Amino acid sequence: MTGIILASKSASRRAMLGAAGVEFEVRPAAIDERSLEAGMELAGGDEIALALAEAKALSVEGNGRPVLGSDSVLTVEGRRFSKPTSRAQAAEHLRFFSGRTMQLHSAAALAISNVIVWRHVSVATLKVRELSEDFIDRYLGAEWPEVGQCVGVFRIEALGVQLFESIEGDHFTVLGMPLLPVLGALREMAELPA
Repeated sequence: MTGIILASKSASRRAMLGAAGVEFEVRPAAIDERSLEAGMELAGGDEIALALAEAKALSVEGNGRPVLGSDSVLTVEGRRFSKPTSRAQAAEHLRFFSGRTMQLHSAAALAISNVIVWRHVSVATLKVRELSEDFIDRYLGAEWPEVGQCVGVFRIEALGVQLFESIEGDHFTVLGMPLLPVLGALREMAELPA
């Protein structure tokens, strides 16, 4: 086992793989995510998350090693949200999320020699509680700029847990990658012991 290549700069995905004992090397993908999404305006969250994960996996040369691409797409009442570009936009997103239900689509894809050999998407449903302006201001005061790297403006492993009334779905999906299916695929490829 020589390890896999993670085509992502996500600290959360690195932490998940590391904690699970997966040997990996980070080579962030160089793709224009917004352009890819723009070409899929009518697609759903699952399709877009998978397309982004696959594009990342295909964008990095693995020299025969598996390349793991992963991405998450957030939808709220049919509207897609990307990572906020400013604290002001993060506050706007949080105001919109307040009292609504998020669908977080987290996808992963594995490529070998520039061919997708495995793909998976999982969905988590997160019910956001009613958020006051005071809470939003204090929350962003504590969590910005870190949550600027997070679709949904939250880190579930930090203060972001305070945004929610309830969460349905796999914890790893909420963190941004369907880890259990990824581990299963890596075992099937003999990248992990069975």
